[in-house]
Amino acid sequence: MPANLEIALSEEYENTSELDILEEKAGPPPALPPNLPKDERYFLLIQTALRKCLEYKPKFGKGRKEGLSLEQFTAMYSADPFYHWFGIDSPLMYAAHKAAGGMTSIYRQIGIGSQWVFYQMLQDHLGLSREQAIWSYKIDGARGKQRTLTLDGRIALRDLKNAEARAKIQKWLADIAAQIGIPNDTLKNIKGIVFETRQGYKSKDSKRQNADIANASKAYANLYVPALLLFSTQIDGDVAQRYRESLWVLLTGTLQGANTASGYSFCREIVGYDLADFFTRYSPRIKSEVEDVLKALLST
Repeated sequence: MPANLEIALSEEYENTSELDILEEKAGPPPALPPNLPKDERYFLLIQTALRKCLEYKPKFGKGRKEGLSLEQFTAMYSADPFYHWFGIDSPLMYAAHKAAGGMTSIYRQIGIGSQWVFYQMLQDHLGLSREQAIWSYKIDGARGKQRTLTLDGRIALRDLKNAEARAKIQKWLADIAAQIGIPNDTLKNIKGIVFETRQGYKSKDSKRQNADIANASKAYANLYVPALLLFSTQIDGDVAQRYRESLWVLLTGTLQGANTASGYSFCREIVGYDLADFFTRYSPRIKSEVEDVLKALLST
């Protein structure tokens, strides 16, 4: 993978919601065996993301990247007279922390796995390269150092070699322009769509919203329509309204509906792959992976 692409895939803006912080820093997807069928490759992406949860250990405010083991936790809290008096050094307390943090880790990883699948879908079904299927831009950060901010997917009209696929995207853009009020003169110059993908939107964190609104402004400045694709139906109504007012296109996790409103309809009708059908068929295997993770996280 080109070094600049790996950096683009792994760097993101900072925010204050723990769940959103974890979900954004997905990093580059793993290499896929070329001989696997597409569906198996998509499952492998989800499986790889989920199994990362098995490495989770609570940090207990120590900022250690790898977290603390039960033995390290017991030694640290037993040495603290106050916590020892209250029995906070109990293995049950460690298990409770591990379960609570592990829940966040699961949400994070299903978001990452699904993000990887969508990114791969754009390549497999629209003929895009890895570089074409991603979009990033630079901003000035602290101490004059530039930072690269990345969105999770891109469909640029110029990169679509298939005339039918290009026509579908053009029609979708025209429908969206009518829906959100993009002037015809602007529509003529639109290059395509850029995507943020989320497993759901469970936070009302204003910093995250402000960053996404800045992303939308930058996308429009570069003549792309920004779309937020949610794999679930979970998003607060007030948050959804603010995004719509900022001219984000919201594609939620409803199974039916217009391809300008349903993420699964968009995947099926515009990208050309039935993602909902994939999740349905592979649900038993995905559930088995999640159950294994839950069992591991609920043990000490």
